[in-house]
Amino acid sequence: MTEWGLWGAPEWAGTALVLFGIGFAALLWGYWRAPSSIGWRAASAALKVIGLAALALCLVEPLTSVVRPRPGANLFAVAVDNSQSLRIRDFRGGKTRGEELQQMLLAETHWQTHLDQEFDVRRFEFDRGLHDVKDFTGLDFAGEASSFASVLGELERRFRGLPMGGVLLLTDGNSTDAFSGSLDWSGVPPIYPVVVGSDDVLPDVSVDNISVRQTNFETAPVTIHADIRSIGAGEREVEVALLDEKSDTIETQTIQVPAESEVATARFQVRPEHAGVNVFHVTATGGADEAVEENNSRGVVVDNGKGPFRVLYVSGRPNWDFKFLRRALADDDQLELVGLIRIAKREPKFTFRRQGEGSGNQLFEGFNRDDEDTAERYDEPVLTRIGTRDEEELRDGFPKSADELYEYDAIVLDDVETDFFSQDQLTMIEGFVSRRGGGLLMAGGVESFAEGGYRRTAVGDLLPIYLETDPANHPDSREDGFRLILTREGWLQDWVRLRKTEDEEKARLASMPSFQTSNAVGNLKPGAMELAKVADASGTTYPALVAQRFGRGRSAALLIADIWRWGLRRGEVENDDLEKSWRQTIRWLVADVPRRVEIEVDAAADNDTTANATTIKIRAHDAEYLPLENATLQIAVRTPDGNQVELSAEADDEEAGLYVAQHHSRIPGPHHVCVTVTAPDGSPVGQCEAGWVAEPLADEFRQLRVNRALLDEIAAKTGGQVLELDDLNAFVSGLDQREMPVTETWINPLWHHPAFFTFAIACLVGEWGLRRWKGLA
Repeated sequence: MTEWGLWGAPEWAGTALVLFGIGFAALLWGYWRAPSSIGWRAASAALKVIGLAALALCLVEPLTSVVRPRPGANLFAVAVDNSQSLRIRDFRGGKTRGEELQQMLLAETHWQTHLDQEFDVRRFEFDRGLHDVKDFTGLDFAGEASSFASVLGELERRFRGLPMGGVLLLTDGNSTDAFSGSLDWSGVPPIYPVVVGSDDVLPDVSVDNISVRQTNFETAPVTIHADIRSIGAGEREVEVALLDEKSDTIETQTIQVPAESEVATARFQVRPEHAGVNVFHVTATGGADEAVEENNSRGVVVDNGKGPFRVLYVSGRPNWDFKFLRRALADDDQLELVGLIRIAKREPKFTFRRQGEGSGNQLFEGFNRDDEDTAERYDEPVLTRIGTRDEEELRDGFPKSADELYEYDAIVLDDVETDFFSQDQLTMIEGFVSRRGGGLLMAGGVESFAEGGYRRTAVGDLLPIYLETDPANHPDSREDGFRLILTREGWLQDWVRLRKTEDEEKARLASMPSFQTSNAVGNLKPGAMELAKVADASGTTYPALVAQRFGRGRSAALLIADIWRWGLRRGEVENDDLEKSWRQTIRWLVADVPRRVEIEVDAAADNDTTANATTIKIRAHDAEYLPLENATLQIAVRTPDGNQVELSAEADDEEAGLYVAQHHSRIPGPHHVCVTVTAPDGSPVGQCEAGWVAEPLADEFRQLRVNRALLDEIAAKTGGQVLELDDLNAFVSGLDQREMPVTETWINPLWHHPAFFTFAIACLVGEWGLRRWKGLA
C-alpha cells in the first residue's frame, strides 16, 4: 500500500515557489513575443512549465510511503492433498492430478522461492490428518480419506494467536468428512484453495449411497435401496448385484441410469438368513472403461433382530385366539410367547361350603396337593402358565413388580377384565408402555375395553381409542357379519398387509370370512391411526384396528372379538394368513422396544477430535429401565482381518447411563462389536451386538469431479480466494499488496527515482526541440 503527500524538506517550499514564479514569468515574456501560432506556443510553454515544476518539487523533497509485509515475520502455510483421489486421470492417456500437481511443487519453482523469501513457510500434506513435511518430494497420493474438517480445525489450533498470512490449500475439493458446528470459522486464517483437476472426467459408475428399510412384512422384511450414479457418459445400462457377506450373489438387476450425474435406484428385498448382524454388499458394473473401480461397491449392515423378544399373553378364559397365536409364533426364533390363562374365576371369599371341605379349590382335588399353604384356594382365580422359562415365572400370577414385568417386551390382553389386576398392576402396565417402551395390544372380547371396566383406568388411558360409547353407534353382533376393510393408513403399513401387490391384497380381503362381533368404543384419540375397519351389510363402518405411540412405546386395539373365525374358515388347509397376520402384528409390537443394553454406532464421526474414528455409544438401563450408572462394560471389536480389539468406554458427562467408546481402524471391511454390561453389584445386565462397514475408498471416490462448491465456500468463509494452478506465480508475487498481520513502512524520496528526473529532462528537451522545429528560438 503506497501513500503520497509526504514532504522531506517543507521549509524550502517558499524558495521553490519564488524560483518557479521567476521562471514562469520569464517563460511568458519570451513566448509572448515569439512569431508563431498560439497553439504551438502554448504546447511548448506547457512542456517547459511541467519540467520547471518537477525541478522545483525536488527542493521540498516529495516522499512516498509504502506499507508492505515484513519479510520473514508472517507465517504462511502450504497444505497439499495426499489422498488417492489425486490419482484420477481427467483425460484418457493423460497425466493424473497428482502428476500435474507435483510439477508445481518442485523446490525451484518461482512461486515457492518467492514465498520462502517473504514468509516463514510451513509445509503440510494431509489425508486423514495434517502432517508436517520439509518438502513435497515424499507425496505418494496413497491416503484413504480427505478430512477437510479436521485439517482446517487442526490449522486453526496450531496457528491460533500467531501472525498467519494465509494457507494455500492444493486439492480437488473432494472431502470425506462433514463440517461440524464446532469449527470456529472466525479463527481460521484466510484459505486460498488451489484447484487441482478438471471438471471433465472419464466415464464412471459408482454406488453412491445405500439405505436400509426394515419392516414387519414377513416375506421380505428388509428392503435395501442402492443409489447408482453415472458420470461422463450418456444414459446407459448398469448391472447391479446384491451379495452376502461371503460374496455369494443373492440377486442381480439391470437398471437404466440417466446421463450427467443423475441417480437411479436399485431396490432389493431380502430376508436375512440369521438373526443378529448381517452384512450385504451392492456392486455396480457399467463397462470396462471405468475411471476408478474403488467406488463400484458398498456394504451395509442389517441388524435382523436383537431377540428373542418375550410376549406375555394374558387371557380371561381359554379361547381359540391363543391357539392360533401360539401356532403362529412357534417357529419364530425371535419371539417367545408366554401364556397366563385363567381357567376359572375366583369365588367369593365368604360363601357357604360343605363341612370339612377346606379352603382348597375343588378343581385340584386328587393331585397330591394336600398342603393347605400351597394348595390353590377357592377364592383365587385358577391360572395356567404356558411357555414359561422356569417353574418360578408367573407362579404368583401376573407380575407384581416392575422389574418382573419389564422382562417382557410386549403384552397382549385378551378378554380379561380390569378386576383381574390390582391398581398397582394397572399402573405398572401403563409404565411398561410409557417408560419401559414396551408394546400393548388389547384384543376384543366380552370383557375387554369398556365391557371389561377399563374406562378411567391407567390401561384405558394408554389405549388409542376413547372407551365412552354412543349407543346409536354400537356395532353389537351381526348375523350377516362384518367385512374387514383396510384404511388408507392401513395400506401404508407393511405389517397390516399380507400380500406384496395391491391387487393380491384386495383379493385376499374379499376372500376373508365375515366376523360377527366387535367391541363398541368411542372416538379415536389424537395421534391415533385407524388401520382397519369393519363394515356391516348397510355399509356402516366401525373401528377394527387402531394404533398409536404412547410415551416410549406403542399401543394397539384389535376390536374384532371373533378373529379366530379367520383361522377356522380358511378355504385351504395351507392358508396360514391368520398366523402370518399374528406374526407381523407381534413383530410390529416389539419392533422398537428398547433393550437393557443398546448400541448406537456412528461410523462417520464429524467432530474435530474424533475425525475418522468410529464412535460407539452404549446405553445401559437397570431392571426398571432407568439409566444405569457406574456400570462395567466389556467391548470387543472384531476387525475384518479376524483380530479382536478390546475397547474402554467413558461415561458421558451430559446423559446418564450413556457410555462412549471410540475405535480407530484403517482396515476396510465389516466390523462387529459385542458389548457386555455388568451392574455395579456384579449382576449381569445384558449383551448386545452391532456392526458397521468401513469403506474409506468408496467415500474418497464418491465424487470424481472437482468440488468447486466446497472450495468456494471455504474461501468465502475465511476471506480467501479460489485459484487455479496456473495462477500460483502471479498470486504469490502479489501477496505484498494484501493485508498481513506484521507489516513495515518504507519511505522513499521521489527525486531519488531516475524516472522522476528523466521525466523533467524529457519535458525540457521536448520544449527545446519544439522551438527549434517551429522557429520559435
